[in-house]
Amino acid sequence: MTDYKQQLNELLLMCAKQEASDLHLGVGRYPTLRIDGLLVPLTQYPILTPKDAEGLILGLLTDEQKQVVEQHLEVDFSYAFEDKARFRVNVYHQKGFLAAALRLIPAQVRTLEELRLPPILHDFTKLAQGFILVVGPAGHGKSTTLAALLDEINHTRTEHIITIEDPIEYVFSQDKSIISQREVGGDTESFSNGLRSILRQDPDVIMIGEMRDSTSIATALTAAETGHLVMSTLHTNSAAQTIDRIIDSFPPEQQGQIASQLSAVLVGIVSERLIPRVDGGRIPTCEVMITNAAIRNLIRERKTYQIDLVIETNSQEGMLTLNKSLADLVRRREISMENAETYSLSPSELRILLEQ
Repeated sequence: MTDYKQQLNELLLMCAKQEASDLHLGVGRYPTLRIDGLLVPLTQYPILTPKDAEGLILGLLTDEQKQVVEQHLEVDFSYAFEDKARFRVNVYHQKGFLAAALRLIPAQVRTLEELRLPPILHDFTKLAQGFILVVGPAGHGKSTTLAALLDEINHTRTEHIITIEDPIEYVFSQDKSIISQREVGGDTESFSNGLRSILRQDPDVIMIGEMRDSTSIATALTAAETGHLVMSTLHTNSAAQTIDRIIDSFPPEQQGQIASQLSAVLVGIVSERLIPRVDGGRIPTCEVMITNAAIRNLIRERKTYQIDLVIETNSQEGMLTLNKSLADLVRRREISMENAETYSLSPSELRILLEQ
């Protein structure tokens, strides 16, 4: 008889030891790790049968979570594996069978330097109010960057930091700040409920795990307007696209007001990708937009297509284009030209930049 609990523990330990970003469990395939962006099947284990997948996955779930899966067919939660690692887990169904994706959350919150992010990001942690967004594709380090920003505030300022997450990812050790971490489902019924009450909890800094709809965006903008520092994430590819996405999530008659609000409170957008390094591992590449008078005008006038040019011509303010970031990594031989072109939004411009 298979000891599923022991096998699950082995897989979780292997994921942590090999510094994989994810573990995938599903019927008809080997347990699979994602290492440096690539899927690596663990062929030393058998291909999972429906019974095996269920045995492994049910070992992650509480009785309450099992009920949620029965009723809603999927569930999000965080899972602590002894004192060795934490995982963000999504259990779902595919072709009628249970499957799971587990994202490894490092035990330590890393600093901006350790993450090799642009030094200008330190300026964001000194702000008393405003709206900061970290954007990019799923699995490219947005939560890790937000955690680094929040932890720097935690170690340098006396503030009340409140997070609303689904589920809680990084667990912070309180230092100079008070940190209240609220998990959707456990500490608040929903994102919208948690956000509605957040301003009554005397926050200084608010972190919203993900802005999922116009309600959460509107609440974030109001909080930033009323003297709070608000940070969140969005799945967008660039600063300009992020601004369009925010405004377009509202009905046409509200868009003018939202553009005006956004132009007043937005202080910066960091768009990032994690790119395979030549010698293994992954390294971040970033676009950094810092809101200045020119960008405020472009947001108000809905001329976001001109934002890229402002970022390009204001590097002295700490702004950084994605292509400049990619070109620097290619010149330092940290990433290949092929990968740089794959992740660039304008490969032809990248090639011109590298020829200069």
